Amino acid sequence: MYGVKDQLRAELDQIEADGLTKKERLITTPQAAHIGTTQGEALNFCANNYLGLANHPDIVAAAREALDEWGFGMASVRFICGTQTQHRDLEKAIADYVGTEDAILFPSCFDANGAIFEVLLTAEDAVISDALNHASIIDGVRLSKAQRFRYANRDMAELRSRLEEAREAGARRTLIVTDGAFSMDGYLAPLEEICDLAEEFGALVMVDDSHATGFVGEGGRGSHEACGVMDRVDILTGTLGKALGGGSGGYVAGPVEVVELLKQRGRPYLFSNAVAPAVVAGSMKALEIARDSDEPRQVLRRNAELFRSLMDEAGFELLPGEHAIVPVMFPGDDGARKAAEIADAMLAKGVYVIAFSFPVVPRGQARIRVQLSAAHSEDDVRACVDAFVAARDEVG
Repeated sequence: MYGVKDQLRAELDQIEADGLTKKERLITTPQAAHIGTTQGEALNFCANNYLGLANHPDIVAAAREALDEWGFGMASVRFICGTQTQHRDLEKAIADYVGTEDAILFPSCFDANGAIFEVLLTAEDAVISDALNHASIIDGVRLSKAQRFRYANRDMAELRSRLEEAREAGARRTLIVTDGAFSMDGYLAPLEEICDLAEEFGALVMVDDSHATGFVGEGGRGSHEACGVMDRVDILTGTLGKALGGGSGGYVAGPVEVVELLKQRGRPYLFSNAVAPAVVAGSMKALEIARDSDEPRQVLRRNAELFRSLMDEAGFELLPGEHAIVPVMFPGDDGARKAAEIADAMLAKGVYVIAFSFPVVPRGQARIRVQLSAAHSEDDVRACVDAFVAARDEVG
């Protein structure tokens, strides 16, 4: 490592000089709306804990019982001796919930997206991806030998052009892939229009619904339900690490043939340990809660509406929408600094939010991404807005 360490240190110093260093803040309590940090107690408005299930007592109890019944770890990949009956039970429950024939579990949705493209697509095929898709989709696409096309975020005219290019290139199979809800903006993909174009050009549609499953659409079934295309989306990927308990694990849901082929050729599936037994059991309980009760979604919806209304009144610039992700924008050359300073000032006031700037979001579009939860009370939401106002006044 002689010499290499100095090179790496120089790279780290440059990241710091650019103001892009990501620093971990240590939490001293379970994940919840109210958490402890090494800097004191804080209201948490930056977790993906949309339904407030990350520390739900019924989910904790299910995971605890699973430790006694199923053990701690699988110590195996699925096809050797890593599949318990509860793994298949959860896969069937996921498929039923999102409206597909079958589903397959992965250690994470990053792994699910890392597996699907290489298995489905060859050099004879084409994949057309939204420009703001999650990094896991981008990396997964790179693993395939398919021809790659990209269209501007939610731009249907440009998607049509890319479909025409794929057709002219003689693609055997064309796959359109998009996030269902875009994580930095809270926008839903225009899935009805995407499906219309896919049918016109004979393409497949894949949706990563990580920021939608459990709380978007009727019964929380996802963005495809919200857009009225449950029976028109071919493949769904998603996570158990956000609304559905916040643990770990992801999935691909779709036709039986896709699931079976992933079991044969999906490298993250074939070479990664199975999802831990306690996580499977806790996730099953989380799925039951999400499926059977609409109350958390109603609370989440009210919290998001209240936050947007109060922030509008206070004069902040928000991206429009109805999602529980609410980006508070700080545009311009100085926006990144302002967003970071306001986030730091808010933490000092007991409200935990995170600022995002280039390269995570486009240059000049810095923001603080606020994420509402069903675990937040109305007083929590008002306290968050008050902290924004006080921090803005303090920072200037």
